[in-house]
Amino acid sequence: MLTLYSLLLLEANTLDENGITSLPVLTEHALSNNQQMASNNRYTLTIFMLLILFLLSILLISKRSLEPSLSLYRSFFSQAHVALNSPADSAETPTESRQSNISVSEVFVEEDKETPVAQNESFVDNHNNNKNNNGDVSFERVNGACDLYMGSWVKDEGYPVYRPGSCPYVDGAFDCQMNGRRDSSYLRWRWKPDGCDLPRFNATDFLERLRGKRLMLVGDSMNRNQFESLLCLLREGLTNKSRMYEIYGHKITKGRGYYVFTFLDYNCTVEFVRSHFLVKEGVRINGQGDSNPTLSVDQIDKTANKWKRADILVFNTGHWWVHGKTARGKNYFKEGDYLYPKFDAVEAYRRALKTWGKWIDDNIKPSKQLVFYRGYSSAHFRGGDWDSGGSCNGETEPIFSGPFLDSYPLKMKIVEEVIQEMRNPVILLNVTRLTNYRKDGHPSIYGQNVTDGKKISRRRQDCSHWCLPGVPDAWNELIYATLVFKQTVSIQR
Repeated sequence: MLTLYSLLLLEANTLDENGITSLPVLTEHALSNNQQMASNNRYTLTIFMLLILFLLSILLISKRSLEPSLSLYRSFFSQAHVALNSPADSAETPTESRQSNISVSEVFVEEDKETPVAQNESFVDNHNNNKNNNGDVSFERVNGACDLYMGSWVKDEGYPVYRPGSCPYVDGAFDCQMNGRRDSSYLRWRWKPDGCDLPRFNATDFLERLRGKRLMLVGDSMNRNQFESLLCLLREGLTNKSRMYEIYGHKITKGRGYYVFTFLDYNCTVEFVRSHFLVKEGVRINGQGDSNPTLSVDQIDKTANKWKRADILVFNTGHWWVHGKTARGKNYFKEGDYLYPKFDAVEAYRRALKTWGKWIDDNIKPSKQLVFYRGYSSAHFRGGDWDSGGSCNGETEPIFSGPFLDSYPLKMKIVEEVIQEMRNPVILLNVTRLTNYRKDGHPSIYGQNVTDGKKISRRRQDCSHWCLPGVPDAWNELIYATLVFKQTVSIQR
């Protein structure tokens, strides 16, 4: 080392033939080498970072495609309430209040601004993206706009999705064919929106969308009617039917108010929680020492703690508001500690829904949970009401024309108003008009077994609930179609 240093020092004091020392030449050469090495290091680092980003992108895309998630719907639901406004109301709604609350028909029109689709063109490539072994789940629209709830019932020999008597989860009161109903044309109708074709119901695909999640229906016996329909529809997607069961071993009856069905292969549950009014039912002791029921329209129902745990919620209330004590409103409705001697049932309904809406705003996280509200389901009593001799026996065809098809209850307008005023998005499954048609779909006298010549009372017929298979299957198909459509829009964006 010392010899090398001496030689360098001697070279530094020696002039070349141009009179310039050679040391600066050596220094410049060293600097050039250092700069080249630094440049090479920067190039290597850049390539390494780009490779990491590429691998992360592949991982993210793979995760999204393999694991369906509510996050795919999140961008849409965080921006808008999805509700259907009646034509009569739409002209009266201020523009400012509608900008953040979009109807189903408006959703299709708005999507044209960003992702124009030619007439009769599918949202996605049917063969490459959404097709599987149980059928095509693409969503096709016509003329750029589609309101899922304006349409008609069309004959379809491919229906029903499950055979009468094949599903063990149908309450006896809804099992019309097994109870002796002989006509079957009411089973062959499919709901067809005017502006688009719904995707064929695909039980396997629906279960994949529910993987790892809890779907909960909350409401009265009409929601239990829908709950049983959903269980039967999803059961069709299972090869091994024993992989689905009620975790407590309960058989479905009208007397029990809580059920949890698990689907082992998908790590998901479908649940029902009974809540007639969505607000708190109670009792009071009158002057004679007897107990009388009360309804606190400013307090949420006692089952609400269960609601928080669900990923997808489907609410309803309605039919109990027209029954007896509720409709009369005498010494029944409460706010705080005050019991109203007489109170209007419609106004009580409005306040109860606002209480429910406030609870949703305060307790539901739109980024992680979806909320549906299923609208009022039409009844078809002739010659009286449910408790006064009304009947629908012998009806074998839907209503095809007449003023009843356009009837729309005040309660549904209240539902729309409440949803419009909420902060959190709520999807309104507005089934009222599509159920107006179906006077043929009720159990009537076949809510009881009439086989073997058994005598039954014809004075009280069920013209409110629905036979299964039947009309509630269409409600669940609309939930499925809504999820398919929303995911398609999110992927395109």
